[in-house]
Amino acid sequence: MRYLVKLSYSGEAFNGWQIQPDRPSVQATLEKALGTLLRQETPVTGAGRTDTGVNAVAYVAHFDTENELDTVNFCHKLNAILPKQIRVLSLDKSSDGFHARFDATKREYTYFLHRVKDPFVEHHSCLYTYPGLDFEAMNKAAGQLVGRHDFRCFEKSGTDCKTSICTVQEAYWTQYDPVISASGIQVGGEGNYWYFRISADRFLRNMVRAVVGTLLEVGRGKRTVEEFASLILPADENREKSVMRCAAGESAPGHALFLSDIKY
Repeated sequence: MRYLVKLSYSGEAFNGWQIQPDRPSVQATLEKALGTLLRQETPVTGAGRTDTGVNAVAYVAHFDTENELDTVNFCHKLNAILPKQIRVLSLDKSSDGFHARFDATKREYTYFLHRVKDPFVEHHSCLYTYPGLDFEAMNKAAGQLVGRHDFRCFEKSGTDCKTSICTVQEAYWTQYDPVISASGIQVGGEGNYWYFRISADRFLRNMVRAVVGTLLEVGRGKRTVEEFASLILPADENREKSVMRCAAGESAPGHALFLSDIKY
């Protein structure tokens, strides 16, 4: 029987979702917990990999077992033995043909940015104090991402992905009001709290962080909207790799990035 598990995790303690030799990962931690409860090795397949330090909300994975599970009780037991950085939100029986990765039709990422020092958001938001950051220009540049394009210059070097073509549905920056502080005092936004949201049918390794880092260069006036747009190539499976990762800006820190939604 196949079971679908939804979970949220803080990536601070992990080298990403995917299992890596001698390094902690969310996948390995979840598989160890399942193995303990089911008393057998239980591989888990996730909706996709996330980089070191990157977080996820309502991440989707599946696993198979011959046991008929009381899903509510089993979910409670899983949470009892998983570390505090991982919370299982739900566990449901799915069809045998369901695949957490290949059946996903849309993935959404959100990147948080704050412009003033704030101890209540620093662990999951990027402090960026450069004065006069031009969010209007950054939004104009972000709009160039929408559509079916070749995003190879935003892909981590050395990957073996068969194609670098993705279809982006939306990409934009917007302000938000931060949560109420621990003292109960509302910390006003005042233009100091922003997030970048992007959704697509698929993403390349390191793509979102590279996009954010390059958009910040646009906001600082180091790169024009037109120069940013030139990095986004027309979708052509046969194109030679003439534009490489070094053409784009530096990747933004991973701790402020969330895989925020997955659609099937």
